Amino acid sequence: MKVKICGLNPIRDVQLCIDLKVNFLGFVFYEKSPRNLNLNEIQKLKNYNRKDSLFVAVTVNPKNDFIKNIILNNFEYIQLHGSEKNERVKEIKSMGLKTIKAIKVRDETDIAKYEEYKDADIILFDTPGMEKSIKFPENLISKLPKGERYALAGSISHENIKNFVKLGVKFCDLSSSLELDTQIGYKDHQKIKRFIKNLNEIKN
Repeated sequence: MKVKICGLNPIRDVQLCIDLKVNFLGFVFYEKSPRNLNLNEIQKLKNYNRKDSLFVAVTVNPKNDFIKNIILNNFEYIQLHGSEKNERVKEIKSMGLKTIKAIKVRDETDIAKYEEYKDADIILFDTPGMEKSIKFPENLISKLPKGERYALAGSISHENIKNFVKLGVKFCDLSSSLELDTQIGYKDHQKIKRFIKNLNEIKN
């Protein structure tokens, strides 16, 4: 299973995630988020040997100047959480980035929207709460398309990852479930280690 951990801090969290072989490391660019990245911290990402980990810029309706000046030379992927249509996804890809398009799922009719985004490299099925830890409806998981192009977010943790594996999920995205309730926006390293440990035990 592929794993993406979102809302990371460039100094505190990156080396741990690389060492644990987390596939995708997400950094949030959204002012309303407690995980919003200070632009001055981006340069610190250049200090890491990323090995097999890929860096993802998580955005909402990003402008072209922002993409070209901030994202392009620092991240392999851009995640799109706004109102982007497939033409916009295609345009951003042409700038030299791989794309993750997020789709908010409230009911079964929302799942089919992924078909509109044929140019997205990855589709992320998310809950309407975005960064808030809202459980993804279990009855809808079986209706999602299968494969490593399709990621799932929504209250995935070390406690329930086994169930998601059984349901056929191949790519999971975590953020708030790896934080303490008393420290929103700060990843708990013990929770990250526990999650990866549990996932590796399932794989073996």
